[in-house]
Amino acid sequence: MSLIDVATDRGITTLALDSPATRNALSAPLVAELADALSGCGKDPAVRAVVLTHTGSTFSAGADLKAPPGPYVFVDLLRQIVELPKPVVGVVDGHARAGGLGLLGACDIVVASETSDFALTEVRIGVAPAVISLTLLPRLDPRAAARYYLTGERFGTDRARDMGLVTAGTDELDGILDGLRGASPQGLKASKRLVTARVLEAFERDAEELVQLSASLFASAEAREGMTAFLERRDPAWRL
Repeated sequence: MSLIDVATDRGITTLALDSPATRNALSAPLVAELADALSGCGKDPAVRAVVLTHTGSTFSAGADLKAPPGPYVFVDLLRQIVELPKPVVGVVDGHARAGGLGLLGACDIVVASETSDFALTEVRIGVAPAVISLTLLPRLDPRAAARYYLTGERFGTDRARDMGLVTAGTDELDGILDGLRGASPQGLKASKRLVTARVLEAFERDAEELVQLSASLFASAEAREGMTAFLERRDPAWRL
């Protein structure tokens, strides 16, 4: 079964993460299918822009702990979104967690409903938002990043907008897409290069170090305890 639902309307291709039973967890198959779909969009001259959204109540719960993609594979997916020669608009109407926020950070524009919520939950299972820092830290307010990286707290759309994760509410989506339809392909491609330059600098500078950090954390005893506790729906041993 397909894990990505694809639809096109007037030059806008919508790619919806379509594994609601797993809360659109970022499994190796889902990441591979999304990468293939994005590649097709990048090569298709009829596609003016891409909408990245979801089915079900969760945009993405983050990495699939039972069948995760390799860290290099996920880095490649994030970079693919950033480098795609078409704008990518993330659309959230529900929950976004951990690696799901990394996908949103890779998007050029993010709109979210007022009832959506977000959290960087890695610290609660003994790891850190390592790889997704490539797309998040160049965009987020540093003080907000410190708080939510360290606490794993949930935060809403208004806070996400204030800190630089979300661009606008979903009531502005039609206007954003209309603007993209009215823009020239060449102009969009060149303009995207300008606004993604700092993010791509982070990939060049930090990707290998963050992949190694992620791998070492996931292989640790604390992470094994954290992931086991999460899957067993209990508190980890370090909970005070």
